Amino acid sequence: MSIQQRVGAASGSRHVTEVDAVAERWLDTEVALDPVLGTKLGRSESATTFGDYSPEGAAHAAAEARAVLIELDRATPLDRTDAVTARELRDRLDIQVARYEAGHVLRDLTVLETPAQLIRQAFDLMPRATEDDWTAIATRLAAVPAALAGYVQSLELGATHGNGPARRQVLAVAAQADRFAAEYFPGFGEAAAHEARTWPAAGRALATEVGAAAAGAARAYASFARYLREQLAPRTHSRDAVGRDNYALAARDFLGTEIDADECYEWALAEIHRIAGEQRLVAAEISPGASPAQAIALLDEDPGRIVHGEAALQRWLQERSDEAIEALDGPVFAIPSELRRLDCRIAPTREGGIYYTAPSDDFGRPGSMWWTVPAGVTEFRTWRELTTVYHEGVPGHHLQLGGAVARRDTLNAWRRTRAGSSGHLEGWALYAERLMVELGFLEDPGARLGMLDAQRMRAARVVVDIGLHLGKRAPDGGVWTAERVYEFMANNVTMRPEALRFEVLRYLGWPGQASSYKLGERLWLGLRAEAEREPGFTLASFHDRALSLGTLGLDALQWAMRR
Repeated sequence: MSIQQRVGAASGSRHVTEVDAVAERWLDTEVALDPVLGTKLGRSESATTFGDYSPEGAAHAAAEARAVLIELDRATPLDRTDAVTARELRDRLDIQVARYEAGHVLRDLTVLETPAQLIRQAFDLMPRATEDDWTAIATRLAAVPAALAGYVQSLELGATHGNGPARRQVLAVAAQADRFAAEYFPGFGEAAAHEARTWPAAGRALATEVGAAAAGAARAYASFARYLREQLAPRTHSRDAVGRDNYALAARDFLGTEIDADECYEWALAEIHRIAGEQRLVAAEISPGASPAQAIALLDEDPGRIVHGEAALQRWLQERSDEAIEALDGPVFAIPSELRRLDCRIAPTREGGIYYTAPSDDFGRPGSMWWTVPAGVTEFRTWRELTTVYHEGVPGHHLQLGGAVARRDTLNAWRRTRAGSSGHLEGWALYAERLMVELGFLEDPGARLGMLDAQRMRAARVVVDIGLHLGKRAPDGGVWTAERVYEFMANNVTMRPEALRFEVLRYLGWPGQASSYKLGERLWLGLRAEAEREPGFTLASFHDRALSLGTLGLDALQWAMRR
């Protein structure tokens, strides 16, 4: 099938333009370069392989991006949709090339969203229902050692040129890799053997093949952990901060716009003060005269606000999600039929946080909300969790990302499934949390205090993210260090110590990402305030207009919403 035919099939009634075709070709190239991305998008051709994580692979990806920029310059936008696509695609490609030229790929090692985790996560979304599914899993498991070997080459080159990751991240990822080797991959052989009981006798040897390949993947991760700990860590630096120039480029990547980091730092400090005032008012609703800390203690002790066990948590999440979909469809959102299913699931590992995965392009795999449960945790406070259901599900990421996938009649596949920035994604999700307060879904003061606690955490993250990486003075006059970051966060949020330690590790090693939530929300709120001054404003029309664009960088979003 030609690109014209394929794009036309994907885009419904939209005529395929030059710009659409360029974007579609780039999406195909991205999937070829990064098959894990293909798995996330539900593309079966990606099921058995990994990308090239070596320096040669990174150079090839940058060359492909430069070539598409040339193609894009030659393509003529025919309508408003084309203009937005061209603007967004050019910005994404420019940032990719800039990060490559700055050597960011050679130090791409943190506790989230780097090849160290993505290679493992590739298996989470792979189907396991048939022999063919398990054959694909076996083939990909066998490819893990080579994928990690290419990644090691990039990390080695970075260390050789003094451009490696911080030692703290190296040691933390080594511990992750040990856990993947010991706890994650060994389960594949047993799972395949269980499935093989229903297979014909000739196919049962596949279970043995899966077990052997999984053992090889486990050995590769154990070896990777030793490399990080014994060879890379001694050659890395103890400095966590990346400096202004690297921070500016990282923040532009996560936001899709440039920021005045110093102004954002001061704004976030003021935002913490504002939210703290709201927390005091809500605490008094829970118990007259109570401080926020006292109100939180009361909420945590309330047996009516606790669910016990992962199964009960999963049921509670699904019930709250289903209720939100039912209530919001019509008054303030037009929810497509494909999005009325959202699977709430317990994540398969203890790593990471709470996250959403979009549906596949054909909706054969539904959107899913994943809840990571730390080891040993068996009780869950619903007052803390409710706002996150709305953040990850409806009206948050599920309407935003799943809604983009459903826009076949107006958006090409790159716009539906790949464009966008963390600032758009996470900013919208924070806007969604506030919207649910506005719509009366968080009338219970405990649930509102949970929302405010989450909002204060996001504001505090802007302070520590910018403060540490730019070397700014802390509010107490001292210099930002990892220890001061932890202390500041502990004073501004209520979070389990083990979860907070992971969060702080994330901020230290992933500059710009933590700030994208609150800074993105700030822009979304500004766009809504502008829209409210227009004649005929309604919430439903604003939301439809905003979500019809798919996900974008914040520059492209502002440009599109103001036209």
